[in-house]
Amino acid sequence: MIRYIFSALLMCLTVYTHAQTIQELEKRNGFKDIKLGTLADSVKGSKVKKEFKERDTYPAKLYSVEHPDYEKIGEVKVKEIELKSYKDLIYEIKVITDKDPRLMKALETLYGKAAYDMKNQLYFWKSDRIVLRFKSTDKNFLELEYSSPIVRNMMKDETEKKVDDIINDL
Repeated sequence: MIRYIFSALLMCLTVYTHAQTIQELEKRNGFKDIKLGTLADSVKGSKVKKEFKERDTYPAKLYSVEHPDYEKIGEVKVKEIELKSYKDLIYEIKVITDKDPRLMKALETLYGKAAYDMKNQLYFWKSDRIVLRFKSTDKNFLELEYSSPIVRNMMKDETEKKVDDIINDL
């Protein structure tokens, strides 16, 4: 009987810990002070690299970010930061760093154990508001990609609205 109670308590603790870590990811909502869903031109050191169409449909802008505040994560050197925006709202933050195993340990300490996607060979943490993907880009670099499902859904909804407007106009 005690074994069952102990197992139930352990399971509850695991679920509670997982919920806390996902809440931490949602609370941070991005990389350092670069937040998903905020205006891209408000980010320190951001410069427009190019305008493009995301998935050949959605007008977007690609920004590069260079600022001393973003040069390191602890002792790990940051090589490059890119932002993607739709209607000037950031929907993706890509951070390329030097390869360092301490980075994965730090992420799992903050956000809990990551899920692994074998097909794309990456680790990820996911909630309704944010997705963080972590992968090796080659033998010397790691990539962290923060993505906003909220802004991506806004992109899809506006396209569907345009289609509905065309249908109603026929």
